[in-house]
Amino acid sequence: MAEDVIQVENLYKTYRMGDIEVNALRGLTMGVSRGEVVAIMGPSGSGKSTLMNILGCLDRPTSGTYHLDGELVSELSDDALASIRNKKVGFIFQSFNLLPRATAAKNVELPLRYAGMSTGRREKALQSLISVGLEDRTEHRPFELSGGQQQRVAIARALVNDPAIIMADEPTGNLDSKVGQEIMDLLLNLNQSFGTTLVIVTHDPKVAAQCQRTIHINDGVVDKDRT
Repeated sequence: MAEDVIQVENLYKTYRMGDIEVNALRGLTMGVSRGEVVAIMGPSGSGKSTLMNILGCLDRPTSGTYHLDGELVSELSDDALASIRNKKVGFIFQSFNLLPRATAAKNVELPLRYAGMSTGRREKALQSLISVGLEDRTEHRPFELSGGQQQRVAIARALVNDPAIIMADEPTGNLDSKVGQEIMDLLLNLNQSFGTTLVIVTHDPKVAAQCQRTIHINDGVVDKDRT
């Protein structure tokens, strides 16, 4: 049985809004095996965005534990959490989040810059762009690329640091159905070719159906009747 690259146990996340406490997560426990493709689904307010932020090392739980790639990250300082995030997590967003004035290659280089890599950045960025089929678009800026091509740049950027997991938040949400399927095919091919672990937050059952497993979140816990 494959080891868990993500293991969270009894996660709680409480936000204070004035005198009111809002419990976004209520003792959630789940795991994702290395090389697995998992969809996370849930209605608005279910806690899936909060869970995504914690899994992506953008936030910490109020209590409970989170092990990422064997390392306890739920109690790290902000600086340590940022370092782990840069090394072990690749992000793909619905809105692409590319720097508008930077070329595709420069956008992909960003995580390497943040990691302090001083030499070989461009070569690594170009290799990542080749892996998503954009070897002929390396010097194009986002406004010169289609939506599908911009998302491919975002995928190349997510891959460039060889992360333990890739977190994709509605990766096909801003794309038409044909291009969205091309992006899903690309992600699934990366999983099959390189064993990339994918966690995909989606509201689209067609996207979830292509994943190996779907985790349904409701009221801050895993809905065991549906998962």
